[in-house]
Amino acid sequence: MSSPCLRASVWRSQVILATLLLLAGLSAAYAAPLVTAVDAVGMTVADMDRSVAFYSTVLGFEPVADVEVAGDDYERLQGVFGLRMRVVRLRLGDESIELTEYLAPRGRPLPADSRSNDRWFQHVAIIVSDMDRAYQWLRQHKVEHASPGPQTLPDWNPQAGGIRAFYFKDPDQHVLEILQFPPGKGVAKWHVRSDRLFLGIDHTAIVVDDTDASLRFYRNTLGLAVAGESENYGPEQERLNNVHGARLRITGLRAGAGPGIELLEYLAPRDGRPLPRDQRANDLAHWQTRLRAPDAGRAAQALRAERAAFISSGVIDLPNDARGFDEAVLVRDPDGHAMEVVQP
Repeated sequence: MSSPCLRASVWRSQVILATLLLLAGLSAAYAAPLVTAVDAVGMTVADMDRSVAFYSTVLGFEPVADVEVAGDDYERLQGVFGLRMRVVRLRLGDESIELTEYLAPRGRPLPADSRSNDRWFQHVAIIVSDMDRAYQWLRQHKVEHASPGPQTLPDWNPQAGGIRAFYFKDPDQHVLEILQFPPGKGVAKWHVRSDRLFLGIDHTAIVVDDTDASLRFYRNTLGLAVAGESENYGPEQERLNNVHGARLRITGLRAGAGPGIELLEYLAPRDGRPLPRDQRANDLAHWQTRLRAPDAGRAAQALRAERAAFISSGVIDLPNDARGFDEAVLVRDPDGHAMEVVQP
């Protein structure tokens, strides 16, 4: 028969082992990324029917949902009192955008003097199978140019050489990009042969003031992974962005699924303007990127610990939301870009 001391020692060892296993489990759970997917890239529009016609007719997006929402929960989520929103989700390939028209109250138009290095700048990059044909198609539909024409980035840049790109604008002056990767660059699916001209969304790009501060938000806190980095400059980049002397530090981030988020830090010129403090979700300069998370509450707690600015009053319960999630919180990144974290 074992002695009482031996039994106590065994019992203590079992308790210690159980505690260590529990702590290891909790540590693994909290080490998991807070965000598992980029679900959709959203923007505020002035005339939904006009925007849906543009994105579907010109760019090949397919409308998949069209709902109206209103009420106290949505006011607290978006930070806009007395709102009524019409929200349309459109899909291109595997990726989606979400357009929101504020039927009430109406917001402000995009600043007429907006530039690509202003820190409210955001765009979506649409992959095309043939840049020349896509550009001619856009010209036939008389899109407004933001670049003078398609640019081919130079081969001296190992990360970006051979990429072809062109900036243009939608009816509300939101900047869009079409992009074609050369062999060996970009996600593999963009190189699968297709008879479609517009294939899907590779990423949304946002201008940031300090890449390292943004990485603390997106990588360290939310758990997105760095997928690529480059420094781009030269006449092709200047013409693409329509910014004289443009020199950019570019950092690509990806979650487990969905399009990427690309950080654009202008090393030069450094005169880009910050997001206006009074910008609201019903202003046409407002974009919001939806991030899926297994636990919106845990994500909000981590964001509060990092002193992120909250647009929402907190995590909002939306049990009857027609867009496919039960909880949501809207926050700003270090430069004011809106990120909506949702829990399905």
